[in-house]
Amino acid sequence: MLCRSRDLGARLRRSAGAGPAFGAIWPLRHPRGRLPRLACARPLACPTVRLAKFLAHAGVASRRAAEEVVRAGRVTVGGAVVTDPARDVDEHSGVAVDGRALAGPEHRVVVALHKPPGVVSTARDTHGRPTVVDLVDLPGTRLYPVGRLDADTTGLLLLTNDGELAERLLHPRHQVTRTYRAHVGGGRPGPRSLRALREGVELEDGRTAPAGVREVRPGLLELTLREGRKRQVRRMCAAVGHPVQALARTRFGPLELRGLASGTWRVLSPAEVERLRQG
Repeated sequence: MLCRSRDLGARLRRSAGAGPAFGAIWPLRHPRGRLPRLACARPLACPTVRLAKFLAHAGVASRRAAEEVVRAGRVTVGGAVVTDPARDVDEHSGVAVDGRALAGPEHRVVVALHKPPGVVSTARDTHGRPTVVDLVDLPGTRLYPVGRLDADTTGLLLLTNDGELAERLLHPRHQVTRTYRAHVGGGRPGPRSLRALREGVELEDGRTAPAGVREVRPGLLELTLREGRKRQVRRMCAAVGHPVQALARTRFGPLELRGLASGTWRVLSPAEVERLRQG
C-alpha cells in the first residue's frame, strides 16, 4: 500500500542518496511481507445516499412519502429544485425542504399517544383543527403520525421522525397487526356477521383480508386487522349491518394502549422500538 503520512517521518528519513526524502511516498511493508493498514492523509468523502432516504432519515416523512415530496418540487439541493428522489446527496449537499435547510439525520424518536376524539391525525391542518402533533411537546423534533385514525376514533397512535420505521410498520407486506374495540349498533352481532368479519367482507375497494374478531360483550367487538385501509373497521361493521358507534385502537403491533390516559403520550424505550422493528 502506498501512503503519505507525517507520522511516518522516522521511517522515511534516509541519508542523502539512500532513499526518498521525508514526506515522499514510500512503500511500507509488514515484517512478514504484508502491507499494513494505514490511514491515508486525504480526507474520506462523506457517504452519499438517495435523496428520498436522506429525507426519511432527517425525519421529513417515510421514504415513500418523501419521494412524493421530492416529485412535488418542494426540495432543493444546493439551491436548485430537484425532482428526482434517486439523486445522490450527503450532509454537505445543502438539502432543504420548503426553504428549510436540513442538517442531516435527527435523533430517532418514537412516541405513543392516546389520541382523544376531535383531533386529526396529521402534522398540520389547513382548517385550523387541533392535530396529534400539537399534543406532543418535544421541542426541535419534527414528528409525523404513523398512519391515521379518524377524528372521532380514539386510542393508540404512534408518531415518529424515523421514516424507515414508519414505512415498515405501514407497508402491507409486513402485516403489522392493529387491534380495535368497536361499540356497534344494530343489535347483537350473530354468528353469520362474526364469521363474515373474520373471513372477509366485500367493500368498494375489494375484499378485506381475514381478521381476528371476538365479542367482548354484547355490542362490543374486538377486531385485529393486518391491513390499514381508510375507515376499514367502520366500513366492515357497516357492511354486515352493525354500524360503529364508538371506536378505539387498543394495540399496534406489540404495543398496547394500557397505562396512557386520553391526550397523554410517552417516548418509547429502545427495547420497545426494537420490538416494533422486529414485528
